[in-house]
Amino acid sequence: MISRVSTATVFGIDGIRIDVEVDISFGLPAFNIVGLPETSVKESKERVRAAIRNAGFEFPNDRITINLAPADVRKEGSSFDLPIAVGILISMGIIKEETVRNCLITGELSLDGRIKGIRGVLPIAILAAKEGVKNLIAPLVNGNEASVIKGLKIYGANHLIDIVHYFLGDGELKEFHRKENSPGGYTGDGGLNFSDIKGQSQAKRALEISASGGHNVLMIGPPGSGKTMLARRIPTILPPLHYEEAIETTKIHSIAGLLNTDNYLILERPFRAPHHTISDAGLIGGGHVPKPGEVSLAHNGVLFLDEFPEFKRNVLDSLRQPLEDGNVTISRVTHSITFPSKFMLIAAMNPCPCGYWGDVRRACTCSGSQIRKHRSRISGPLLDRMDMHIEVPPVTMRELSTEKEEESSEKIRERVLSAHRIQEDRFKGRKIYSNSHMPPRMIKKYCALDNSGNMLIENAVEKFGLSPRAYHRILKVARTIADLDNTECICEPHLAEAIQYRSLDKRMVL
Repeated sequence: MISRVSTATVFGIDGIRIDVEVDISFGLPAFNIVGLPETSVKESKERVRAAIRNAGFEFPNDRITINLAPADVRKEGSSFDLPIAVGILISMGIIKEETVRNCLITGELSLDGRIKGIRGVLPIAILAAKEGVKNLIAPLVNGNEASVIKGLKIYGANHLIDIVHYFLGDGELKEFHRKENSPGGYTGDGGLNFSDIKGQSQAKRALEISASGGHNVLMIGPPGSGKTMLARRIPTILPPLHYEEAIETTKIHSIAGLLNTDNYLILERPFRAPHHTISDAGLIGGGHVPKPGEVSLAHNGVLFLDEFPEFKRNVLDSLRQPLEDGNVTISRVTHSITFPSKFMLIAAMNPCPCGYWGDVRRACTCSGSQIRKHRSRISGPLLDRMDMHIEVPPVTMRELSTEKEEESSEKIRERVLSAHRIQEDRFKGRKIYSNSHMPPRMIKKYCALDNSGNMLIENAVEKFGLSPRAYHRILKVARTIADLDNTECICEPHLAEAIQYRSLDKRMVL
């Protein structure tokens, strides 16, 4: 008897519907899975066999053939265990096939029949809702994660025998009702606040502009000047996630297995800070079956790279595509996968190997060649993609000992939110949420300059030898500064401030 059960697999960050076809026929005992299965799928044979027996059913001693259709899609992971087991039970006559026709089933089986959690339930739930499937049966621990999707009934199961009783009509599964969770901003649970940082008013101003428009920032300063403290407080002033952003961010974290039963919807913008020893596959993503890397896990949030020049040159250069396109494509012989990666890059570095070049209080011990070698680790094309270059000078003893109350994250965030609302109205109806993502045709429309502004930026481009890319990034930063001032036009002071954040291009040349 042939039976069919619907399930799904994840390709990139999207779900793909898979039909599990089961045929049990007379012949020599065999258990074969076809349809381009990976090793983890092939190994499901023993898990399914043991789970069915330990659930109290006799496993058929016949020829069993499992086909995973469509056959040209590579199947990977353990989520096929449960639909294969249900398909076998249907072919055995224990469950009626019509009872599962409007269901999509996914889950991993233990040897004793328990159903374990899997990765990527959210993309599968989105696919089920999109294709009009009414019921999704998933592991109990994944129920909350899938319940954020509208128009879909989510049922959680803890054991294979619970599934059997449910389809026989003499048992119930736990139903997860959709929870109205609105993504928001930073909750303050980490106890971080910009009021903790003494001085550094220029750096704080630059980071406020960065958070308002989603601009990339490179901070340069000696050890102990507060670069890392500043970077780790950026999430406290970021605007909240939109619902669409939250869903897309959660999909990536679901595929990576970073969600838990409580954290089933990403409500805050992610902040990722990988160590400088990370590989290019760890940063960009990769593997035999490509998985998202740090740039994708930071999607719609912040990627912080401390000790910027200490990262391997090839790792840093791999950032060019995601910084320019907002996504990263990983190619293999048989397929390629694209992961979204719109993030705000915050990088920090010392000006030289010893860290004290340009410090008026401590002498630099590095030679000119050492300093040039240190800075050459960051390629020109990558430096060109940084919207703002900030010098973070050492904090004086007077600033440290002052009793003056520094501005809090809450006050800064109010201004950031005000500028962000202006951008929301500007880009309404488009999938753009910040000035940094404006394409060239929008830059021409929303970043128009008067004659004095054109003369100012022309002089800057000629003086500092700026590229067309740097020119466009200056205009975007100036647009954000104007939004913070709540003005429609970009005035000379806005443009001059944006230009000064690029002046490091010239000053860093020895």
